[in-house]
Amino acid sequence: MTEETIRKILPQLCYTKEQVDLLIRQAVEEARAIDEASMRKHNRDATVISMILGFICLALFLDGLLRILGIIPPFMDLDVNVIDDIIEKVESEVIPLVQQAKGFVPRI
Repeated sequence: MTEETIRKILPQLCYTKEQVDLLIRQAVEEARAIDEASMRKHNRDATVISMILGFICLALFLDGLLRILGIIPPFMDLDVNVIDDIIEKVESEVIPLVQQAKGFVPRI
């Protein structure tokens, strides 16, 4: 083959090094743009999901705490109020021990 024939056929059969470098650079830039957009969307979605789950957990924790403290009435007759039980135990078990220890421990 002559050089002229090669120059005629070459652009149709293959790319030059500069053309390949340009195509690779464009593909990498496009891939980075797609990656950045998908990461932005993922971060936004993950943040919203985390906020929703955190709010639900906080609400359930607060509901349980308020039920234990007796501020909110029992649900379906499941009484988890422990304040009355604690008061009863302190009055029946702890206060007699404190009264007994008054003679042995100063400042009680």
